[in-house]
This record gives sequence, C-alpha cells and structure tokens, in this order.
Amino acid sequence: MADVFYTIGMAGHIDHGKTTLTKALTGVDTDRLKEEKERNISIEPGFAPLLLDNGVHASIVDVPGHERFIRQMIAGVAGIDLVMLVIAGDEGVMPQTKEHLQILNFLGIKKCLVVVSKIERVEDELLQLAVEEIKELLAESDFKEAPILFIDSLTGIGIPELKLAIQKEIEDLTQKDTNGSFRLPIDQAFTVQGHGTIVRGTIFEGRVSKESQLTILPLGKRVKVRQIQVHNQDTEKAQAGQRTALNITGVAKEEIKRGDVLVDSKNFQVTRTIDISLQLVSPLSMPLKQRSPVKLHVGTTEAFGKIVFFDRNEVQETTEEIVCQIQLEDEIVVRRGDRFILRRPTPVETLGGGWIIQPLAGKYRFGVETINRLKKQMERSPSEIIDDLLETHQLLSKLQLTQLSSLQEDEVLEILTTGDYIHIQENTYSSKRSISEVNEDILKTVQNYHNKFPLRIGISKAELLQVLGHPKGLIEYCINERLQNNDMKKEEQYLSLYNFIPSLLDGQMKTIVSSLINDGIQPQKWGDYIKEASISNQASNELKTYLLKTNQAYLLNEETLIHKEAFDHAINKLKKTTNNRFSVSEAKEILGLSRKYLIPFLELLDYLKLTKREEGNRVWIKH
Repeated sequence: MADVFYTIGMAGHIDHGKTTLTKALTGVDTDRLKEEKERNISIEPGFAPLLLDNGVHASIVDVPGHERFIRQMIAGVAGIDLVMLVIAGDEGVMPQTKEHLQILNFLGIKKCLVVVSKIERVEDELLQLAVEEIKELLAESDFKEAPILFIDSLTGIGIPELKLAIQKEIEDLTQKDTNGSFRLPIDQAFTVQGHGTIVRGTIFEGRVSKESQLTILPLGKRVKVRQIQVHNQDTEKAQAGQRTALNITGVAKEEIKRGDVLVDSKNFQVTRTIDISLQLVSPLSMPLKQRSPVKLHVGTTEAFGKIVFFDRNEVQETTEEIVCQIQLEDEIVVRRGDRFILRRPTPVETLGGGWIIQPLAGKYRFGVETINRLKKQMERSPSEIIDDLLETHQLLSKLQLTQLSSLQEDEVLEILTTGDYIHIQENTYSSKRSISEVNEDILKTVQNYHNKFPLRIGISKAELLQVLGHPKGLIEYCINERLQNNDMKKEEQYLSLYNFIPSLLDGQMKTIVSSLINDGIQPQKWGDYIKEASISNQASNELKTYLLKTNQAYLLNEETLIHKEAFDHAINKLKKTTNNRFSVSEAKEILGLSRKYLIPFLELLDYLKLTKREEGNRVWIKH
C-alpha cells in the first residue's frame, strides 16, 4: 500500500493532549515547527507525517485553537479520512468537544477513533465516569460504533495499540481518486528568498507534477510549478490526500488569498450562488431568518453571503435537512458534494453544515415546486445528472457537462459512451431522447409550413433554425439525418418533406391561372386578375411566387405575367415561320402583337437566352 496517502484529523478540547499525542505518534513536535515555519518550503505547522507499518503514508492534523480547528478541518475535509477525537481522562467531555464532534458530523467524516488521554493521571473510578460520558456523547452522533482507546503520551502507554487501530481503520477506506482533475485549495501564500511564491494546502483531488501548468481561481491567472515539497522533502509529484507546498511562478504572493484554488483544467467554474442541503445545530440561540447574513466555510474559503429559504421565512429548531441556497458576496470554487460549515457572523456561532447540491445555482421561486426540484437533484446519480443536463440544454460539450455536473471528466466520458447519447459535432453531445424530440419538431414544423403555404417549395433553412427553439448545431444534425433518411429533401436553401410537391389547392387561384392561360401572349396586368378574384395581397404574392418559382409563368414586365403554355406556343409558332433569324416586324406580323406586348416578349426571349440581338434582328440560339 505504498503510494497511498491519508490525512488524520486531531480534534478535541484545548489542553487535552493533542500536540503531545502527535509527537508520541510521529516524533514531530508541531509546536517546534511553528517557530520554524518560515525557514523553508514546508507543510503548514500542525501537520506531521506518520508512516504506518503497512507502508501507508498519513499526515496528522494537529490544530490547537478552536477557530483554527474549524478552518483546518474544513480545509482538509477532502483529505481527512479518519479523525481522532482526543478527550482527557481527567476532564472528560467538554463543551468544545461536543461542538467539534458536531462539526465532524456536518462535514461527513465517517471514521473516528476516540482517544482517552492522560490516563496515568486519572483514578480508575474517574476514568470510568469519563468513558460513560463519552459513550453518551457518541450515542447521539454518527460515531456510535467508534473504538475507544486509552493512552498516555508521555509514558507511551497505548501508543502501539493506537497505531494498530489507525492502520486497521485505514485499511477499510476507499482510496482517493488521483486520476481526476487536480484541485488544491490554498491555505497560505508566502515568499521565500531565492524561491519566490509558495502556496500550501491539502490536495483535494488529482495529482500534480513539477513543471505542471495550473490556473489560480477565481483570479484566472496561469502559473507554473517549479518545486514540490511534501513534509519537508522535495518530490517530483504529489497527489490527493497529501499536504503539499508548491513553489509557483507567474504570480506574486500579494495576488493570492486564502481560499483561492489551484486547478489544472477548465473543468472548474467560479460561482456566487450555491444550492445546499443544510443540517442545523438544534436549537439555535436565536432564529435564522430569511436572507440572514451567514459565513460559509468550504475548502479553505471563508465567504460571506445571505441564506435564501424556499419553504420558510425563519427557523430556530429542526432536525430535518433543509434544502436552500446561499447567495455569496464573492466568487468561490466548489463542486457538487463538497462539505461545508455555516456560521453566524454575529453573534458568532456554528449554525450547521451539509453538502453542496448545485455549485452553479439559479434564481428560483419560493414554494413547494422549487423544494421538490432541489430534493430530486439531491438524489440524482451521476448518469441522471448528465441526463438532466442534456434534457435541459439538449446540446453540450464534454467540458460544459463536466463543469455543470461537478463530476470528474473521465466519469462524464464513461457515461457518454453508454449508448444513450450521441456525439454531434465539435465534441458536443446530445441524448437520443432530445434528438428524437428535435426530429419530431422539424418534421411537424415543415408539415405545418406546407399546410400554410402549399404553393411554396419549402421552408428556408434559416427560417427553420429561427422558428425552432433548439440549439443550432442539434437542428443541423437532425436536418442532415432526415435528408439522409429521405424523410426530407432540399432544393437550394429550401427544405420540404420528401414527397411534397407545391400545388394549387385554392379554387380562386386556379381560376386566375386558367384566365392567365386563356389570355395567351396578351395577358392582363397581374393586379387585374387579383381584383377579379378578390383574393388578399398575401395570397396574390404567394401565387405569383409559386408560378415563377415553378417556371409555370414568366415576368413579361414588372406588372405582367405570361403563362408558360402561351409562351411556349408563341415560340414554336415563331420558330416554324422564321429561319435562323427574324426582325421585329416579322415577329409582330407572325404573332399579331402590338408593340406594348411585342418588345417585352422579345426581351424575355433574350433574357432566357433563346435569342440574341444582332444588327437589329433576333438570332435563335441553338441548344
């Protein structure tokens, strides 16, 4: 189990022996490290390395102060796999012990060892009372089954047994995923002469190597890793679960603040609004009202904001999970599932804690509908999250899916290859359900267009894209699919159903066409036909466009159409009566036309490239 790393949190009341126990387990005096913290690139004081007999590497977090405890426990929660709750045998359970235990439950830490310290100073009867007190405390927590061990750090009593217990608890843990995107929330930034900017923190996920290119969020600045240290030792790489110091270039210490996050991909986004599942301390000292100011602790971030309820206006005592929202003053970087603690800024108290349902939250209405939607989101599996996103947005890239889902990139890719999703174009994806819906909408829209405009050859692609409320790339994919399957056809930019043929359905329009044919090569003005038939301007334009687009008629001039039958008959008559060329006067005599009709007719012949003018005559063009 070499190359596996775990973090062990040390919780407990002040002066209950946490620092002494850390030294007994690791040989490291964390108080001594505090005095030396600026001498080199090292892990933040309070973190000591522990190498177990089975080769497992661990870091022990020893945080002496209460406020620091809250910060560090949250900061290291992705790395904390096991907590040791230290309770002095001579004092027993103290108020701070209870609050620490409550915070550990809120943070979702599942593994705990209860360590009763200073047993050499305590008589058996008093020690037994302390144990009863501890069991009573644990009975109301998630650590009912936690082993209780007895030690004395100064004499070494119980230390070997404690190490074995740590090893046993860790063996049952799932190893952290080091293959995902790298994320390191920054605890501290400082400079060391000759090295430059140093940042420290616990790696939440992924791994980092020397020369890696990273981004600081929400600053958005690119940096390069020049040097890595883990527990004072230079190393080529570090991974999830390890406390790490990184020497980075490309940014000044003054530009970095605690709570900033180092990442190695675009999979992470900044946010100011998060949906949360909240478990409150009960009862609170005073009611928590709608839009009350709160302080959010998540990762290494401490951010002020306001709480937004969707099913109540205040709460003081409840044991139920509350789904609600935090609207923050500043941007933060979080993922779905990240644990947090919520505190009241003034008077200072821990309000509760929980986990983040949606890092990129929206604005919702007050009421049961929002509550039901948020509760449904809480229960979604990774595949359901992807399915819901593609149902909402219909077309998303792998990067967008990773950002919006807060899932790991490889997890998203695995879901996308299940067969329920289709790769569209430029690395974008859609669900089979969305594609079916868009295909149905396209065919229905085109059919409705044919019903409304039976004289038109089809709807233009630009208009179809505008009419349908789906992503452009998805519509184009579905259009191509329908064309390939012969459900539709395309003529120039016009789309129609495959078997559709523009046709005259209206009786009045048929009358107009009949009149146009009957009038031959001396038609009336188009407007006169329209007046006689009493049809609308729109219908008139539709019919005119239809006749011209289908080559059933030609424009003789701006106001007059000539039907193709009459036009073809006149051409045949001219060709039979003339040789290779003919004059205007010959055409006038043959066709019996006045100059009003003759000149436009001859110009139409030229336009259609049936004839060409040559020395005052017309010459037939052979085809």
